[in-house]
Amino acid sequence: MRIGLIADTHNLLRPEALAALHSVDHLIHAGDIGGPHILAELQRIAPLSVVRGNNDDQAWADAIPEQLVLRFDAVSLYVLHDLKQLAIDPKAEGIDVVIAGHSHKPLQEERDGVLYLNPGSAGPRRFKLPIGVGILHIEDGRVRAELITLQV
Repeated sequence: MRIGLIADTHNLLRPEALAALHSVDHLIHAGDIGGPHILAELQRIAPLSVVRGNNDDQAWADAIPEQLVLRFDAVSLYVLHDLKQLAIDPKAEGIDVVIAGHSHKPLQEERDGVLYLNPGSAGPRRFKLPIGVGILHIEDGRVRAELITLQV
């Protein structure tokens, strides 16, 4: 299974991001979406799970949760926008992967047996940070992450 990861679109859905995510089985948007039209576009690619970011403060985002727990096969994912707001111990909760956005900085790091991922920002460039998305590969209960820098 291939799960596409995108975050911090801030109302800009680049064609390069859509192309990189076109063949995934599921999509996760880790917040700072920018508007409902972004979600509609992403839902054309694959089923979509989404959390609200700190900039998603208009009425259209009221029903979007601030965090999600998802399960794909035997792999448990915890999704939130800002990793600094993580209020659980992922390992104690049986979480395999924590997915966040907010910083616009790509991250792939294992801590205490838990994989932490930030696909970076797929929207407007911030500072000199790369524009990117990610793919989470799940096969036979194993997880492999791929961070993709988009050429824009």
